[in-house]
Amino acid sequence: MTPLTQAAEALWSQGWYRFAAHQASPNFGPRPAQAHIDLIVLHSISLPPGQYGGPEVLQFFNNQLDWREHPYFSQIKGLQVSAHFFIRRNGELWQLVSCDDRAWHAGASSYRGRSNCNDDSIGIELEGLEGDLFEDAQYECLQSVCAALMQHYPIAYLAGHEHIAPGRKADPGTGFDWLRLQRNLGLEAWYLPLSAGHQTDADSR
Repeated sequence: MTPLTQAAEALWSQGWYRFAAHQASPNFGPRPAQAHIDLIVLHSISLPPGQYGGPEVLQFFNNQLDWREHPYFSQIKGLQVSAHFFIRRNGELWQLVSCDDRAWHAGASSYRGRSNCNDDSIGIELEGLEGDLFEDAQYECLQSVCAALMQHYPIAYLAGHEHIAPGRKADPGTGFDWLRLQRNLGLEAWYLPLSAGHQTDADSR
């Protein structure tokens, strides 16, 4: 094992990232035996919509949200969902599910010729409202997490929820700067979805 590989491995313990705050969600399951973890899916979330900084998102992912606190919550009452990571507006990073396990973030989905994206993807939620802009601190944190994931897992694709579930989901939306993420990570265009402004479809790789 090379020093670089050793350093990369030191960032992880059974799928948990060293530099994230951990709050384990009960909403996860095992991945299929032959799962090839090669996709990162980006989402956006805020609870209530457009309000930031509160405990509601983490409560939601842990089935602890008080449905009576806001009228909007009646629309998501009883849902049991999660993501592997949640990045707040200030760049604070939380991990809720081991990346070795299957988080419940994608729902009915299909990408790069495969369905059921939960099986072989890692979900990252950005605190925000679909279509709105995201903060510099979030891009910086996202860059670090994606780089660490790409060192540890065979990541070959990045997409938004809107790309794996078109017509059903629209996040993170037009406010997310895919080209900025591409530049920050030094990625070739085929890593990103076609709708991010590239001429090469990621599915063709």
